[in-house]
Amino acid sequence: MLKEFRTFLLRGNVIDLAVAVVIGAAFGALITALVRDILTPIIALIFGKPDFSSLSFTINSSHFLYGDFLNFLFAFVTISFSVFFFVVKPVNMLMARRKTQPDVESETRACTECLSDIPREARKCAFCGSPQQPV
Repeated sequence: MLKEFRTFLLRGNVIDLAVAVVIGAAFGALITALVRDILTPIIALIFGKPDFSSLSFTINSSHFLYGDFLNFLFAFVTISFSVFFFVVKPVNMLMARRKTQPDVESETRACTECLSDIPREARKCAFCGSPQQPV
């Protein structure tokens, strides 16, 4: 059982996930510092309030602290923006460059009804059951 556990831990996907979590936490801390130390003061120049965490309102003696929520919302939007433009977009561009054209003599084809991949010689789709014309 110990050998199986070691094999599980040393599989690539567990190590990759651990690295991703550590890098993600560091990236989140970096962006939070960017928001807190650089972007929030810039917003403070415009709106006159350097820290939103003290913003609140009261209704029927219930105190609502919406300023801290605004700080976290701004950090979330900034992190999402950064991940999209610095990770997702470049990876999508690299994947588009590496993408090859579909092989003409492929062993599969798309079903005419559900567009699932089915064998070229299939006369009936295995996914939706619709009849298919032989190629």
